Amino acid sequence: MRVMVLVKATGDSERGGPPDPAMLQAMGRFNDELRAAGVLVLADGLQPSSAGVRIAFDGAGRCVMPGPFLPAGEQVAGFWIWEVKDLEEAVAWAKRCPNPMPGPSEIEIRPLNARPPPA
Repeated sequence: MRVMVLVKATGDSERGGPPDPAMLQAMGRFNDELRAAGVLVLADGLQPSSAGVRIAFDGAGRCVMPGPFLPAGEQVAGFWIWEVKDLEEAVAWAKRCPNPMPGPSEIEIRPLNARPPPA
């Protein structure tokens, strides 16, 4: 099964400062482990929500709203796509992840919808 692992933003990540080099090295080693195990499909970080926009839909109407968006903890700072056998395996990998933020942080794991087999 494929899951999206969401690294939730914090006030620090939303300020857009450079990440801690030691954390980047630890995360690089973790990504290497994921890759070697055949789990890692894709990973990347996101710019702060101040660099993005939201588009609200209401029938035929569209409203574009520039960031930043609050609260910071409800935003996403980065993501992985993992190929795992089940949610329990994804949780086990996530527990091994270095803390992605300088202080308290959260990771959310969401299964992707099943894809039909290729024709």
